[in-house]
Amino acid sequence: MTKFVSQQLRTDWRTWTAGVIAIGCLAASVAAKTKPKDAPATTDQQRAVQALDRLTFGPRPGDVESIKAMGLDKWIDLQLHPEKIPDNAAQARLAPYRTLQMPTREIAVNFPPNPLLKAAMEGKVAIPNDTYRHAIYMAGIARLQNKQAEKREAVQTSAPNGDAMLKPTAESGNADSMNMQRKQDKREVRDQASTLFAPLPDARMQQILAMPPLEQSELLKSLPGPRKAALLDGLAPQQRETVVAMGNPQGLVDYEAQSGKLVRAIYSDRQLEEVLTDFWFNHFNVYIGKGADRYLVTAYERDVIRPRVFGKFKDLLVATAQSPAMLFYLDNWQSEGPNSPAATGQPPQGKRNVRWGNGPFGPHPMPHPQQTSTKPGQQKRRNGLNENYARELMELHTLGVNGGYTQQDVTEVARVFTGWTLKDPREGGGFEFRERLHEPGTKTVLGHKIKQGGEKEGLQVLDILAHHPSTAHFVSLKLAKRFVSDDPSAALIDEMATTFRKTDGDLREVMRTMLRSQYFWSPEVYRAKVKTPFEFVVSALRATDADVTETLPLLNTLNKMGMQIYGMQPPTGYSTSADAWVNSAALLDRMNFALALVNNRVGGVQFDQSKLLPDGVTSDPYASQARLEQMLLAGNISPQTHQTIEKEVTAAPPSSITTVALLLGSPEFQRR
Repeated sequence: MTKFVSQQLRTDWRTWTAGVIAIGCLAASVAAKTKPKDAPATTDQQRAVQALDRLTFGPRPGDVESIKAMGLDKWIDLQLHPEKIPDNAAQARLAPYRTLQMPTREIAVNFPPNPLLKAAMEGKVAIPNDTYRHAIYMAGIARLQNKQAEKREAVQTSAPNGDAMLKPTAESGNADSMNMQRKQDKREVRDQASTLFAPLPDARMQQILAMPPLEQSELLKSLPGPRKAALLDGLAPQQRETVVAMGNPQGLVDYEAQSGKLVRAIYSDRQLEEVLTDFWFNHFNVYIGKGADRYLVTAYERDVIRPRVFGKFKDLLVATAQSPAMLFYLDNWQSEGPNSPAATGQPPQGKRNVRWGNGPFGPHPMPHPQQTSTKPGQQKRRNGLNENYARELMELHTLGVNGGYTQQDVTEVARVFTGWTLKDPREGGGFEFRERLHEPGTKTVLGHKIKQGGEKEGLQVLDILAHHPSTAHFVSLKLAKRFVSDDPSAALIDEMATTFRKTDGDLREVMRTMLRSQYFWSPEVYRAKVKTPFEFVVSALRATDADVTETLPLLNTLNKMGMQIYGMQPPTGYSTSADAWVNSAALLDRMNFALALVNNRVGGVQFDQSKLLPDGVTSDPYASQARLEQMLLAGNISPQTHQTIEKEVTAAPPSSITTVALLLGSPEFQRR
């Protein structure tokens, strides 16, 4: 079997299934929930590795030595105070993604979704005059007009009952001719693109801007990957964004948001802040694929989650409750009290405002709160009470599924949060409390009487939940599962929950309690966690000191592995438990990625083996393997894994590249 695996590895990395059998036969070791009985006492080296594995997205070459030289306690204290850590290198890599610093409204105006393009096409919204934004709008309008024309032609060429084709007519013949012309235009775009590559980026950009808008919208779709990369190569960030947004403005926004998260995870020196931002986003999960959240996720992580990961839990809870991303994701912005003034048709107070229409994120599903009139004979549309947010607030955000609440509590909390909604999307989609949508009267939540008080009712409920003992336990349990083990010690959870209650939910102090506990450093939890796909990919890039210049291939890899960034549709977020990620298909994907990485077959990523072996590739495979084991695994490798890899790398002319790939695919590297 070993000889066969060697042949497969040397023949074609894409058929490395046999390698999974040889190395992946240790999958039980990857997923094991208990450590061997003879686990050694934790050494200073292992403590440094444990800190890097749990508080970062994986060690880089030299990180273990740096921590030992600085002192572990000092390093941890710095990570708990990220404002003291310069992060210039990561910021420089983030600079090309301009949307990461834009307010939501500015993102939507610069890279318009279809509703805004439709409004511009109909003359309801002014088309920008500056060159690049004008081109994006015109290309988008041309794309919409083309789709409308195709729909009209489909109707013209089908029978009224949709079953049979109409007899040929002048109109249908003209439609066929137009369809053929569009296909010809697309072929011309592909042909033209092959000659479009002017050497200088500015000249190339001028060529693109001179194309007809419909051709601009089809340009990138018509090109294979290498030509697409060549077309974008060297363009300034705004030029590159313009070319991409001509064909898919929403895709550009998604791409930059996801790329920003990936780049920070790989390169930021404020690693604990990045790990906690990922943790709390997952805890208060929203889904980037749901409508307006494509544009809201950027500000949600930047302005709501990241600034509060070391603050008070209540502040984070309130910020997420009032976040446009959460209001939209769990539909609370549409929740209307059954006995509210809006539902019962009571006349509004003060001046009426009849603002209707489409905003950047789509049509309003309900009228502005000041508008209560309807057309003669038309019944007023009612949204009703929505319990989505109320249920997830208690089950997933605070108390936990066994936290002591009832269905009646869910309904009462939903009544409390009626009126917590969004402003006009044209104004940025910010939080707004609308009294006309709010359910009047006293509510009872977890035995507490909530007197009628408008927006204050919601703030009172959030305060009750933030200080409930079940919340202290549930939050501590989730943190311990992420940072310690899938089945953390009850004593550790109690320690953390006690700190949570004593410090009014100070998340920095809860983390500090965990890091000072003997349970965090016990041999039983050393490398007891299995990496998620995101953690595996990022840790492999950090371990090999790879240079990432383009993130799209990596984002595609994560999608294939089942962990699209911001892509978990249910509010539960992604699991961090081994059971969710350990299976033969997952191991195959990981091992294929490892081999592709070290052979420089991952687009936009450059691996340089001299960074791991600066004195060159040694001719002694045993010495090379030992050195790489120390660098990539801190020397902690089982005899079985060592012997399996040794057979592979010594069965043919030695290759340090193969050794690196096998170590990245090993059970030990899958753990953290």
